[in-house]
Amino acid sequence: MIQIIAIAVVFLIAGLLAFAAARPDEFEVQRTASIKAAPEKIFPYINDLHSWGLWSPYEKKDPAMKRTYSGSAGKGAAYEWEGNGEVGKGRVEIRSTVPFSEVLIKLDMIKPIKGHNSVRFLLEPEGEVTHVTWAMRGDRSYVAKVMGLFINMDRMIGTDFEAGLANLKALVESKEAPMTYERK
Repeated sequence: MIQIIAIAVVFLIAGLLAFAAARPDEFEVQRTASIKAAPEKIFPYINDLHSWGLWSPYEKKDPAMKRTYSGSAGKGAAYEWEGNGEVGKGRVEIRSTVPFSEVLIKLDMIKPIKGHNSVRFLLEPEGEVTHVTWAMRGDRSYVAKVMGLFINMDRMIGTDFEAGLANLKALVESKEAPMTYERK
């Protein structure tokens, strides 16, 4: 009886590992929010990494996080951070911008899990609103594929994207939205 149970467990584990190996080698997480403002009003909050503290959900997860900035805004601007277990350690760098419509960012995570991903913010005006999409894509290692069997990464990261977009919407749509902001 014990041998049958052991064989069943081995086959179950082997099946799960094989299933994980067959999962896609890339992942993408994407969320969109509609903001009642012109892209020109929204774009500066995304294109200048110094302003991310006003809306990024990760800032609230660790207000004591250490930050280092280089560059001002747009292409080449970078932001490094080191914080608690929720935000980890990493670096983002703006790779390119198309004024008022797109910001492409390279994300290098160091902790808790090493990863190199591409982040894209897309702003699409439609009437009185602008649809802002926050997307991230990258390679999925075998370990990440196995973890994905037990943890829904789309939901976990997507929830943060939803919170960030909601913060950005509230900031931009508020009558008190700062025209300028203080750099840290």
